[in-house]
Amino acid sequence: MRLILAPMEGLTDPPARRLLTATGAFERAVCEFVRVSRGLLPPHVWYRLCPELLTGGRTDSGTPVYVQIMGPEPAVTADNAAFVASLGAPGIDLNFGCPSKTVNRRAAGASLLRTPDRIAAIVAATRNAVPDHIPVTAKVRLGYEDTSQHLEIALAARDGGADELVVHARTRADGYRPPARWPLLDGIRQAVDIPVIANGEIWTPQDWRECARVSGCEAAMLGRGAIARPDLALRLKTGAPPWPWEQVCTLLLHYDSLLGSQDGCVPAIRGGRLKQWLTFIARHACHDWHQARPLFERIRPERDITTIRAMLEDREPAQSAP
Repeated sequence: MRLILAPMEGLTDPPARRLLTATGAFERAVCEFVRVSRGLLPPHVWYRLCPELLTGGRTDSGTPVYVQIMGPEPAVTADNAAFVASLGAPGIDLNFGCPSKTVNRRAAGASLLRTPDRIAAIVAATRNAVPDHIPVTAKVRLGYEDTSQHLEIALAARDGGADELVVHARTRADGYRPPARWPLLDGIRQAVDIPVIANGEIWTPQDWRECARVSGCEAAMLGRGAIARPDLALRLKTGAPPWPWEQVCTLLLHYDSLLGSQDGCVPAIRGGRLKQWLTFIARHACHDWHQARPLFERIRPERDITTIRAMLEDREPAQSAP
């Protein structure tokens, strides 16, 4: 099977991409979206948001990182895509799925699901502007308020020239609420003649088996599931057992060290990012790592990054008094 690491603002940042792709289980990653609205963004913006451009468009483990662009104007999106391709992006991904209210008020992200012809125009302009050897992919949802246009949306991306299509199996109105509507992906897969990649509510190997069964998809994009279970891609790819808890804590400590090496990443940001990651683990992977929830409860009120690191290094939370 093929696995792709999803772009998630504030979650799959460059250090997280580096660590999650180090397992070798992901075929590629996609950077957090870069919003374009007018003119070309300068090189330093692209390098800041996708520093992998400085290392051949790949993470340290050699995993390609596509640059995700989000914008409402075909010409502006295409011009920026061509520019970042010239900087070394191995692929361009177009965002038509972000449910953010701020983004949608600016006629970008998921708001474009209401106008499939505009999706086709943006994809076509981008495909025409980017060299043929660089893939252009699109990420969509099943619709804006409902799923009535899900086939029209997928066909618009295909007709525009997308090489692959990632479908988050929910509408914009659904947000991130379960369930994901995996069965609808089967109709999309049969309607288009490009690869369709399933996305949404894949938290466990069992989830993926059911998703693959009802959707017919052979590839998945992992988002929140990859954060909640950083070993998930490896388990799906190789059948490996869950990581021991000590390995999870080691990964979080390594993540903090990478954050600390970035210019401008103050201790408060580091502590917030660690708590955010541990929150996902505590909520969604407690069956594999029962230590996560009590450890998070201890760490949650802490502000000092040295104290937070010490708690992670201790690994096992203190036992409650009888």
